Amino acid sequence: MLTIHAAPLVLPVGAATVAGGSGGGAGGGAVAVDGDRIAAIGPYEEVVAAHPAARVRRWPGLLTPGLRQDRARELLTRCYHPDPREADELGELPLWGEEFERIAATMDTARRSGSIRRGLQRMLRHGTTHVVGPFGADEPALRTAVARSGLVQVPGRPGDGPPDLDPFAASGGDLAATAHGPLTVGGRADLAVFDVADEAALRAGGTVHCVATVLAGRLVHRAR
Repeated sequence: MLTIHAAPLVLPVGAATVAGGSGGGAGGGAVAVDGDRIAAIGPYEEVVAAHPAARVRRWPGLLTPGLRQDRARELLTRCYHPDPREADELGELPLWGEEFERIAATMDTARRSGSIRRGLQRMLRHGTTHVVGPFGADEPALRTAVARSGLVQVPGRPGDGPPDLDPFAASGGDLAATAHGPLTVGGRADLAVFDVADEAALRAGGTVHCVATVLAGRLVHRAR
């Protein structure tokens, strides 16, 4: 079934948002998704009129291309993502450095695989749809988990500074430098929605405000 995701758009990457109120109301923007592809992009009224039978999802904030995580390997192999059942002992935040090394010293394959899966899930909650690899044959658990997540592996150079689940951390909040690419009709439907008023607010607040991530047309994260 064709789905329309409605919210003011940042299209093309780095451009001003399509005029209109939050949530894709009158004058807002919309992206129609058919399967894993983008079927239409444009003003809300035009897209809805062209696809009257489509399901409409209205989102608050801005709709952007999905983001690229440059530090995926470190986030998945040099960081431990606690299981919710470990929250009393380890907390809920990713563990780095000495804390990671202490856990890694006794970590079996099942626990490591669980941490990787949770790390990938947390990336999706930050609007990530693409990850910089490679994830080679020498790391089967990592490669399998990335493949199963549906995240797109792309070549690139890891960013500088401490790794962060927020993809903007490596680019200083630059959407044009962090998005996987522009949204295009016929292209793969990899989208993110952030509950912020404009690009300046997104740059200041970061991807913690992600309310939806669409990966190859599938809604893989929804915060509300």
